[in-house]
Amino acid sequence: MSSVASFYELKAEKPKDVFDFKDLQGKVTLLVNTASKCGFTKQYDGLEALHQKYKDQGLVVLGFPCNQFGSQEPGTDDDVASFCTLNHGVTFPLMKKSDVNGDNTNEVFKHLKKEKPGLLGTTSIKWNFTKFLVDKNGKVTGRYSSTTTPQALEADIEKLLKATGSAPPTPIVPQE
Repeated sequence: MSSVASFYELKAEKPKDVFDFKDLQGKVTLLVNTASKCGFTKQYDGLEALHQKYKDQGLVVLGFPCNQFGSQEPGTDDDVASFCTLNHGVTFPLMKKSDVNGDNTNEVFKHLKKEKPGLLGTTSIKWNFTKFLVDKNGKVTGRYSSTTTPQALEADIEKLLKATGSAPPTPIVPQE
């Protein structure tokens, strides 16, 4: 599994540089494995809406394009970025395409799956648009299935944004 002890030790490759998770300290983070040719692709609109509504309050949305499910993200990183910008107005950060399951799973998803397994303790991601919510202290508080819309996360996001101090909020039950 993940070789890091803390969410803030993680880094993820963006198409042209590296995103350092230490910059997320004190913020609420929503991480999603995405795909451009999926039945759930329309969720990009909802993710961007969350980003726009809550970014000034401390929410960071991160997209992780992945081609592991039905080859639904076949393009290059530039293709993905263009598609997301032109078709969904995405302005939140998109990482390089990467795996979320198997031998080449990126470190971010290794960590997320270890910290918040799905139903019955499963760690594998089942499909595109699985979502993980992380609080201001770097604790993974929620895991949501592909069928959970971004709008359905608003109450959980607002609760985490309002949380102060180091006391963790009430754990959110996994939905995947």
